[in-house]
Amino acid sequence: MLNLIPTEKNLILFDGVCNLCNSSIQYVIKHDKKDHFLFAPLQSEIGQNIINHYNIDTSKVDSILVYSEEKGISYKSTAALKIASKLGFPINMLSIFFIVPPFIRNWVYDFIAKNRYKWYGKKDECMIPTPELKSKFLN
Repeated sequence: MLNLIPTEKNLILFDGVCNLCNSSIQYVIKHDKKDHFLFAPLQSEIGQNIINHYNIDTSKVDSILVYSEEKGISYKSTAALKIASKLGFPINMLSIFFIVPPFIRNWVYDFIAKNRYKWYGKKDECMIPTPELKSKFLN
């Protein structure tokens, strides 16, 4: 299943029912000018395969993961900053936050993740990509 991802791409796994996550994915799609990313909900078959392959505890990591064949899996603030670093100026400037220790970055990340449904709401089911975007999504 992991061999479906081209080696030059990064797969972003996101919470498919989270409004904040879906809005963030739409933002990434719009600003991914060099076509670095593919996308799949955590709830999808490939999402579940990666979660199982890396033995990820979804009670602790449940909102965003970035997978690449070369670098493996990144999660939480590291995943978000890796995504930002590939989106071009000025968004890529957020990568300066890599200097902040992960335990501090992840504390902020976890606070937002814990409250995302309360603040932004939740869908009943994962978003369905438009026909134009279907090639960017894996099932």
